[in-house]
Amino acid sequence: MKKPEVLIVGAGIAGPALAYWLSRKGYRPTVVEHARQLRSGGSAIVVKGPAIPVAERMGILPQLRELATRNRSLTLLDPDGRRILHLPLASDQAPTVEVTRADLSEVLHQSAAQTEAEFLFDDTVTALDQDAGGVDVTFRRSAPRRFDLVVGADGMHSTVRRLVFGPERQFASDLGLYGATVPLEPDAIEDPTEMTMLTVPNRMLVLHPSRTTPLAIFTFRAAQPAPHDRKNIALHKQTVADAYADVRWRAPELVAAFLDHPAPFFDPLTTVRVPSWSRGRVVLLGDAAAATALLGDGSSMAMTGAYALAEELAAHPGDHARAFAAYESRLRREVGPRQRRVGLLSRLMVPRTRPGLAVRNTVGRAVGRTHRIASREAANR
Repeated sequence: MKKPEVLIVGAGIAGPALAYWLSRKGYRPTVVEHARQLRSGGSAIVVKGPAIPVAERMGILPQLRELATRNRSLTLLDPDGRRILHLPLASDQAPTVEVTRADLSEVLHQSAAQTEAEFLFDDTVTALDQDAGGVDVTFRRSAPRRFDLVVGADGMHSTVRRLVFGPERQFASDLGLYGATVPLEPDAIEDPTEMTMLTVPNRMLVLHPSRTTPLAIFTFRAAQPAPHDRKNIALHKQTVADAYADVRWRAPELVAAFLDHPAPFFDPLTTVRVPSWSRGRVVLLGDAAAATALLGDGSSMAMTGAYALAEELAAHPGDHARAFAAYESRLRREVGPRQRRVGLLSRLMVPRTRPGLAVRNTVGRAVGRTHRIASREAANR
């Protein structure tokens, strides 16, 4: 019996995870990725919550723990760079693991590559025409092919979503914040186990030790919002420079590193809400369906969603509509509360005013005291 063929667009986190699970459940997946290879670098992300048992079932959790970042503590600074809080973070035995996005993507790709999954790099879809029996796919480079199902796992700026569901502006909600990152030299941080965060009204600056390459992370509101042009690197650099022009501590040095880098990361922080995640034989997965900016849950939700989608397709063979509906119902219970919290979190993480910043820091100190008391009690047991 011929295995159903599924095209997965996107080889970041959700795509390879889904390819792995579909292969194990009797499907023949093909993953297409517009980049020429798996992307390197990227911020650290935390695999947590429902993604942990998914990683365990894949057999990759020990490997992820080996690749974990060296980050073991958080130091919070006031606007003048003085330390106001030092908080130990999760231990190696905690039910979470922090890795770089690139490392997670590589591990998932290696797992999927050991199955029947096919990977096509340096290519993308340009047209999707579906009928009752399948989807005719036109690629930028490869010859046209027909698939039983198509999955858009191609991120917040999803091409599949644009082709099938409509333009991005219908689904993306701007938080009024920008996110930017740049890799640094290894000697840019004094303590390779410590993450340092400085916040002033409307701007946050983080030094993250990562695993091998430290990162500077900028999260801010711009006085003059920049037009959204993903390819205008000069505009991105000017926007960051203007936003941090009066910030003290190490901001001038870190902004200079951002300006010197040929291709630093820069993007408006948005959430994505799509009323229905499927249309016919096409379904959305991960950030393409429901991005939750600022919460750090994107990768975990992508892995969780990939497992749920594959499980529902296997549970409803030949009935993709029912499988898609069951998958969406399961995942909306996970992402819905997260998306409802994102506005409050953005105001807490990057307060607009000094009084708001003072409240945030007071909460931070209280959390620190509670953590220290709990640690002492645990040590005395």
